[in-house]
Amino acid sequence: MSVRQRKLRSNNEKDYENESSPSTKKTTNQLGRRYFIIVTVLGILFLGYIGIAKDLKPIRIGSKVIDTLAFSLNIQKPFYVVVIDAGSTGSRVLAFSFHESILNRHLILDAELFYETKPGLSAYADDPKLAAKSLIKLLDKAKAVIPQSEWSNTPLTMKATAGLRLLPGHKANNILEECSKIFETCSFRVSKNSISIMDGASEGIFSWFTVNFLLDRLNSHTSENTVAALDLGGGSTQVTFSPDKIQAKELKQHVYAINAFSHNMSVYTHSYLGMGLMAARKEILTHGMTKKNTTKKDTIIIQSECINPIVSTQWSYGGQNYIVKGPVNGTHKTVKTQNFAGGDENRPIVRFPECLNIIEKYVDTIKNKPIGLNSHEIYAFSYYFDRATEVGLIDPFFGGSIPLSAFLKQAMETCDYPNTDQPFMCLDLTFIYVLLHNGFGLEPSTRLFLYKKISGHELSWALGAAFNILQSGL
Repeated sequence: MSVRQRKLRSNNEKDYENESSPSTKKTTNQLGRRYFIIVTVLGILFLGYIGIAKDLKPIRIGSKVIDTLAFSLNIQKPFYVVVIDAGSTGSRVLAFSFHESILNRHLILDAELFYETKPGLSAYADDPKLAAKSLIKLLDKAKAVIPQSEWSNTPLTMKATAGLRLLPGHKANNILEECSKIFETCSFRVSKNSISIMDGASEGIFSWFTVNFLLDRLNSHTSENTVAALDLGGGSTQVTFSPDKIQAKELKQHVYAINAFSHNMSVYTHSYLGMGLMAARKEILTHGMTKKNTTKKDTIIIQSECINPIVSTQWSYGGQNYIVKGPVNGTHKTVKTQNFAGGDENRPIVRFPECLNIIEKYVDTIKNKPIGLNSHEIYAFSYYFDRATEVGLIDPFFGGSIPLSAFLKQAMETCDYPNTDQPFMCLDLTFIYVLLHNGFGLEPSTRLFLYKKISGHELSWALGAAFNILQSGL
């Protein structure tokens, strides 16, 4: 019995002793108000159910309030899912808290934990035990936000992406085996399918679901209101959108049938392995080098047209160490200075046309281009967002939208300025522009919506994967 119930009984006993006392009327009024509130809430819940069943949009908005009210009254119990995103450049844990809608039984996201460690599992290609050990901190972070009583009921999954897909098969499998041993002792609910290398199609569809779910674009019975999702990772990049009938015929090789909240939809997705930012950077930097020059050894020295002549920096990718420099015979540009003394400055620059040509040749290797992408509203995230914020194109906290041409303009300005703190920015920005323009057919005027979070939740495939686990009962 609660404290409130004990107090109520005490009042009732006094009322019997003195039925004519003012407290009798007061208690009667309180009970009347309480019954009125209960009846009102039940009425709202019933009307909300009818409205949702009839697909009335104003009522659908009110349904969120109803669910929030029901959840705050502890009518629904929260449940949890833990997803580890084992990417090429880092591993991230996302611990999600959900409850089920009291009206239509749809899953509702309440909260999430996001925590990241670097490097990614692929950096431990020759030491799988150390790779697995790097996950322990992520699991501990998840345990800190999930009640211990719920650990055994909480499904845990880890999906590796392009980083492990690019490793030799036996090395990737050794890492997965060691990670499985860690999972078996972690107290969360695991199965034989809890750890896997995720295929590119699933990565794209899960990311697309996440974006459209957070934008509340999946509630209607049509996919016309959905947006395209562009995810630029380290090893691969995914393009995903819901095509119209004409587009679906042209893209049928990569169109999948999905069901989202009882709505059947067709979704196009294609994962371009090797077109992730880090994988592309490596290929662009080593352009023109023979296989003999790039045979793995302690450190490979690279001199690239896409690096400023004054730069000499260390870089590691895929377990290989590099020393990256500008070209042997660099170019300088005379620039008028803005200081009080005036005069000219002989500034070292990247030969932009030469760098652009190398990047265009690499991007031109793309097959199966995403026809019709430019007819959709486009949300781009991961490295698209990161690079845009690092050069001031958008606000790092709020995100925003810019035309694609802004990437080209910023790339040209960056390539004309020596910056040893951001030695790869000229290359990265130029690659992003060429990838979206030449590779994916977007016009310079196409607007890109660049965000890291929507409504406080991370834009990644992990949320889509969590929904899939819950709805499939894995």
